[in-house]
This record gives sequence, structure tokens and C-alpha cells, in this order.
Amino acid sequence: MSTPTYDELASTWTRLHHLGHLQSIAGWDQAANMPPKGVEARAAAMAEMAALLHRMRTDPKLPDQLARAEQEPLSDPQRANLREMRREWRLSNALPESLVQRQQLATSRCEHAWRTQRPANDWAGFVANFREVLAIGREEAALLSAETGLRKYDAMMDRFEPGMTSARLDAIFGDVRQWLPGLVQRVMAKQADEKVVQPAGPFPIEKQRALCEQAMRLLGFDFEAGRLDVSAHPFCGGVPEDVRMTTRFRDDEFLGSLMGTVHETGHGRYEQNLPRDWLGQPLANARSMALHESQSLSFEMQLGAHPGFVKHLAPLVAAAFERQPAFEPANLYRLMTRVKPGLIRVDADEVTYAAHIILRYEIERPLVEGEIEPEDIPALWDAKMKELLGLDTRGNFKDGPLQDVHWPEALFGYFPCYSLGAMYAAQWFAAMRRGIPDLDIRINRGDFAVVFDWLRENIWSQASRWSTDDLARRASGEALNPAHFRAHLEKRYL
Repeated sequence: MSTPTYDELASTWTRLHHLGHLQSIAGWDQAANMPPKGVEARAAAMAEMAALLHRMRTDPKLPDQLARAEQEPLSDPQRANLREMRREWRLSNALPESLVQRQQLATSRCEHAWRTQRPANDWAGFVANFREVLAIGREEAALLSAETGLRKYDAMMDRFEPGMTSARLDAIFGDVRQWLPGLVQRVMAKQADEKVVQPAGPFPIEKQRALCEQAMRLLGFDFEAGRLDVSAHPFCGGVPEDVRMTTRFRDDEFLGSLMGTVHETGHGRYEQNLPRDWLGQPLANARSMALHESQSLSFEMQLGAHPGFVKHLAPLVAAAFERQPAFEPANLYRLMTRVKPGLIRVDADEVTYAAHIILRYEIERPLVEGEIEPEDIPALWDAKMKELLGLDTRGNFKDGPLQDVHWPEALFGYFPCYSLGAMYAAQWFAAMRRGIPDLDIRINRGDFAVVFDWLRENIWSQASRWSTDDLARRASGEALNPAHFRAHLEKRYL
């Protein structure tokens, strides 16, 4: 059957994929390798590329092509691909090219300055740059809201998590707010009697790096199609054919970099296993950022902190840093599952982590919608940290509102995806245990392929074929159900 218009659209999106490939590698290089004096030139180059991609996605002939392709005899996957093309076109078309360029320049400058402002605890210096980033973000929110009919924050969140709304989030997070503080107290009381041996450092960075790469191999990462580097903020970027992961190291502590790498490996394996036949098309993109986070948290928390996995990780740790009592499997497991409220989101244990996300969501939503200004953030941060985790953050901007890269990069609406991802990960493993009753025995034996095979079949290979709710139903029999997350935490920690 002939589908000339659809084929033309597909070739446009293949070009977009190729140019996006170059843009993502330039972004990775900016974070991992670029010398400081390159920032202005790189910002200009990235802004130029962002404008070019935007121009292609808003080409005046696209609406007519999309309408004509709709009439052609397409297969179900082609129809799903066309749906995703239309979504990309709509969201791009809502924004003028000048805004896209201004945003790229503003975020490049703000993020680069943030790298030195954060260690200097320089909130005032950060806000001077952040004002412009926020102003453009609010402009973007207003335009996307007008296009989609969603409230401003929901329109921003919809870029990362299609279909999620703050009304639905308020109900999910409102419920977690009710039971989480009590659970934290009960777990800490239970763990107070446990004897835990702390590892004795230092832990040479070259040895940590080798250990991280061993863990990535244990988890099936393909080094022929990706690599591990160092950046100020760990991330997974690149494209499915060339996945770029980063971590960061400290020589007085190794678990942060090791488990951060395990987390990013979950992202990397999702990317490496997206459907090859559809690469270059929107259908082959990850469904949403919560689903992406469900993969990193399936690796880091569900599998990575499973006693059966720790049993196989412990010998690698002992070989890297010389044997000591702290590296015995039972002790390593206790170290990895300690629950203690802390200031830093990326170092948080899986029980207190949701509190960090709720705090950011409760500040970010009114910030985007113009109900509060940057000056209001520190006091709100201090109050919510005290309320949710009992911690005092007054005057500590470095470990407070300056700790994340998301705001300097204008990633407004992204934070909720982390906790939604933890909820989906718990739901995937609940479904796995129903379908594979001996799952835990197999993990204990070192058979991790059983987990990867389930994820490949149900999540990775499905990419953007279905809506998020449909994909969840197909994989687990129901749309997002946060009850699985609570059940997982209570079972593991109580």
C-alpha cells in the first residue's frame, strides 16, 4: 500500500533525529569536557541548533502533511507514530523561534555560572541569572497553556509526563504526605538497634571508576554503544546508538558514585533497548520521563538494593578496595538501606526521597504560575525541609535550593517524574513477582536476565507505542497505583 506523505514525514523526523544526535553529544561535552572559556561560543552554537530543530518542527507544510498522512492506509504502529509527530508539532508550534533561542542562551549561561555559585553558597548571584530563565519559562508556560488548554504548570509538566496533571499529583503526593513521616520514624527506630560497620577509606577514584564499569557490565550495559564519564551532576544523555552516562566521585565515599552509576545504567539500558526498527521516529522515543525514572529506579532501588543483587556486588567491592568487614554482603546491604533524613536529594535513601520531590513540587508549581518569586524560595525551602524531614537549612543555599541543575536548565515540571518513577518501579516488580513467582530466588542466584527480559518485553520495546496509562495497564494490569510503592517500602524496611 502506498503511503507517500507519511514516508515524507518519516524522513523529516529521521533528519530531526540525526541533528538531535549532534545536539545531545554537544550537550554531554558541555557537561563533561568543555573548557570554561568555551561557554559563550557553545551557548551560541546550541541556540543555533535549537532554532534549526524548532524551524523544522514548525515547517508551515507540516499541518497539511499530517492531515494527508492521516488518510493513508497506515499500520497501527504508523498511526501511533503519526500521533507522536502531531504532538511534537503542536508543542513546537506553540513557541516562537526567538523564545527557543533566548531560552537556550539563558539556560547555558545560568547553568555554567551555577557550577561555581553553588559551592560558593552564592544565592544572590544565582538569582541574578535565574530571573531571566524563570521569565522565559513563564512565557513558555503561558504559550503552552494557551495551546493545550492545561493550567500553566501542567502544560510544562506535560512535556515530560504526557497526561499527568497537578490535580492528580496533589492526590498522589497528598496521600504520601500522610503516611511518609510516620514511616520514616518507624524505620529509623527499627534501624537504631542494627549494628552497621562503616567502610574505611580512602577509595581511590580510578578504582571507583573501574568498579562502576564492572557494575554496569553486571547490569548488561553495552559499552560498544555507550560510555561513562564525569560531570558536576550525574546524567544519562546521548542517543540510543551512543549512550553517554556520567557520574561523580569523592575519594572519602564510594556508594554515592556506585549507586548513582547503577541508577544511570537503568536509563542507559532503556535507551539502548528502544525498538531499533523505529529509531529516528517519535515512536521509538522513551514514553515519558516518569517511565524513564522507573527504569533507573528499577535498577538502583528495586534490583540494586535487593539482598540477592548485593550478594553478587559485594565481592566486586571487596576486590576493588581490599577486603574489610564493611564489605560483607549483609553489612553492605544495611549500608545501602540506611534511612536517615538528609539535605541532598541525590544522596537520599529511597524512603525519604519522596519528601525531597514533594518539597520541590510545592515550590515549583506556584513559582511557574507567578504566585511566588525567586526571593521567596529560601524561606519556603527552610519551612518545608523542617516540616517534611525535620532539618534546618537556614542560610545553607548550597545544600538547599542551589543543589539541583533542573532550575538553571529551565526543566520546570520534571521533578515529579522522579517519585512517579519510584512508584512505577514498585508496580513493575509487583507485576514481575505475580508472573514469575521465583523471581527473588533467581535474583539471589545471580540471574538478573529475568528482570531485564521482563523490562525489555513490557517497557523498553514498547517505547511510545501507547499512552503511559495504556502501557502501564498492558505491563502490570492497571494504571499507576501508588499503593505498590508504599507496600514495597513497608516490606523492605519494616
